[in-house]
Amino acid sequence: MKALILYSTRDGQTRKIASALAEAIRTQQPCDLMNIQDAPQPVWADYDRVLIGASIRYGHFQPVVETFVKQHLQALQQCTSGFFSVNLTARKPEKRSPETNAYTRKFLAASPWQPDCCAVFAGALYYPRYRWFDRVMIQLIMRMTGGETDSTKEVEYTDWAQVRAFAQEFAQLPGKS
Repeated sequence: MKALILYSTRDGQTRKIASALAEAIRTQQPCDLMNIQDAPQPVWADYDRVLIGASIRYGHFQPVVETFVKQHLQALQQCTSGFFSVNLTARKPEKRSPETNAYTRKFLAASPWQPDCCAVFAGALYYPRYRWFDRVMIQLIMRMTGGETDSTKEVEYTDWAQVRAFAQEFAQLPGKS
C-alpha cells in the first residue's frame, strides 16, 4: 500500500515541508504527493494512510481544506491519517505543538475528522515575494508579535529535524483494518 500527502499552500513553504515528509516516508513505503486544490478524486483503495497539511494566513486555513475533509470524511476515518499545520506563530517553540497552537487546536475542535497524529511546523517569511498588501499586513503582525519586520529578508523558521521526526512517526503508525 501507499501513503498519500495532500497539502494546501500559499507561498510554497507547506509544499516544501510536504515534499520533505514524502521523501522521508518513501524510505519506508511508496508515497504520493498532491496539492489538495489540484488533486483529483483520490482512489482511496490505493492508500492505507493519508496526511493533510495546511498553512495559515491571517488566522485561517484555506477553505479547500475543510471542504476536502467534509467531502472525504468517511475515507479519512477508515485509514490511518495525520494532519500538520504550518504557521509563523510556531516560530516560537512554545507554540509548536497541536496542544499549544491556537490555529491547530481550533481546527481540530471544529473538525469531524480526528487524525491519528498531528504536528505543527513553523513556516517562513518571504517578504520580497509578497504583494504589497500582504507584506504590510504581515509586517504589522510580526511587529505586534516580536517577529522579523525587515521587508528585504526571507527567513525560514521550519525545524527540519522536527519534520523528519514527524514523518517517521506517521510512517510507523499502525494501519487500520
